[in-house]
Amino acid sequence: MTLADQPTPATRGRRADAERNRAAIMEAASAVFAELGGTVDVREIARRSGVGMGTLYRHFPTKEDLLVTVLEQQFTAWLTEAHQQASATEDPWQALTGFFEQMLTTQAGNRALVESYVATGGPTSSCAQRCYSFIDDLRTRCRDAGVLRPGVTTADLVLLSTSLSQAVQITGDTNPDQWRRLLRISLDGLSSHNTEPLPATD
Repeated sequence: MTLADQPTPATRGRRADAERNRAAIMEAASAVFAELGGTVDVREIARRSGVGMGTLYRHFPTKEDLLVTVLEQQFTAWLTEAHQQASATEDPWQALTGFFEQMLTTQAGNRALVESYVATGGPTSSCAQRCYSFIDDLRTRCRDAGVLRPGVTTADLVLLSTSLSQAVQITGDTNPDQWRRLLRISLDGLSSHNTEPLPATD
């Protein structure tokens, strides 16, 4: 790179400003989406981030772009933590129950994240697939240890997680701890103590 190719102080300053603006938008969007959900007006995000609408749209041309970027970051952070907790838990049943508890606790504090999980299993197909694979690993561990009810499939656990997430969404404003009761009932049904054959599926 020649001296002529090197960025000037003014150019470096503009880049630094752009990076700060993007970080401010992401931080504000994370909080606003978690609090108000994905249908929130982006003007609220611009207001909280302290940038103008033009600046926001230069970084994220549509609200969907911003929402997916924020949710993918949050989803990845959540799933990474879930993996770490499960890997550190020797007991397979505790790893499975810990996953459900951690997932629902996270979603209970993030309206947009639970909306995304209920709708499509995650903000992107890649996120949904990673989550499915993780749940399959947990199911396999429990099956091999003999602690999971016979006949329970990965699809069953994924659908159960979606149903419980929907319960978080429905009861969040009126009875935010209702999901804990439903989770306990569900986990009791998954235990290998229950040996009655499950109904067949198509």
